[in-house]
Amino acid sequence: MTEGTADAEAVEADGGRDRPQAHTVRLELADEPGQLLAALRPIADEGANLLSIFHERGHLTPRGRIPVEVDLKCPPSRFESVLDALRAEGVSIVEADAEQYGEHLMVMLVGDLVGTDLSDTVMSIESSPTATVEDLSLSAPGGPDDVASARLRIATQAGEAEAALKLVRTLAEEKQLHVVEPLTEGR
Repeated sequence: MTEGTADAEAVEADGGRDRPQAHTVRLELADEPGQLLAALRPIADEGANLLSIFHERGHLTPRGRIPVEVDLKCPPSRFESVLDALRAEGVSIVEADAEQYGEHLMVMLVGDLVGTDLSDTVMSIESSPTATVEDLSLSAPGGPDDVASARLRIATQAGEAEAALKLVRTLAEEKQLHVVEPLTEGR
């Protein structure tokens, strides 16, 4: 049986509700041999079909990892098991389909970012199971001893933007930083 025939039979059996669809998953991988293969294996093992892979080897995320975008095709009912399999392998999922992890907010932190350890602030946000720092831009025009600013683009699961914002506010208060929020995106 060919893939097209199997797809057609699946659509007929369930009225089209579980028809294979394209999904996009954004990952962050450690810069170590075998990491890309380890991330792709669970996708194949769960019966999803790879459509494309965009691996940004020369670009690192704020956590020092390599961003990878994977387009795959599978029925919606199987997509969550693909994500679960990736998580079970320790793969960091930044975004999985815009509907599930599609909220973004942008904030600016101003103050002694160097002295209060900006990387610790980012790691604290990253430790949240529903938010991740997608992009960070730092400006320290006077050097490490002067006031600096950092613009953070944070992705959250649907409905979790306010919780992420509350976390940022709490971290800023603990570190005596000022928060400018939310900023609008010019995307």
